Amino acid sequence: MEKIYQFIPGQMPAPTSETAQSGKVQLKNRHLWIAADIAEQAFGDVQQVYAVYYANLKMLLLAPMTDAMFKQAHECAMLMLKTRSAEGDKSISLEEIIIDNDLDNKDRELEYAGAPGLQMLQIKID
Repeated sequence: MEKIYQFIPGQMPAPTSETAQSGKVQLKNRHLWIAADIAEQAFGDVQQVYAVYYANLKMLLLAPMTDAMFKQAHECAMLMLKTRSAEGDKSISLEEIIIDNDLDNKDRELEYAGAPGLQMLQIKID
């Protein structure tokens, strides 16, 4: 299979306009809250996303359910992407990922990055 993006274990991509905006991706009440503009760019209008958490990297990768390559490249789960505000903010329950990986569940802003040209979101959770 041809590599369509470069994922360097343990290293976030260089900061972009996406990562520079604080508060756009947060952990709230064991849910991943994603600002509308970030969610639209990463997932479009889908209602489900593929998710995989790499504990050794403390990294959550998300892609829209329409991304067949992501599903082939990762052993992932499908999660519901719910609309949380009139502006279009989205949320995803991370309850199972938090429990299974013994992650800190306190509310906080999370470091994230998008993959240039791809509908995908990479989020650091430790």
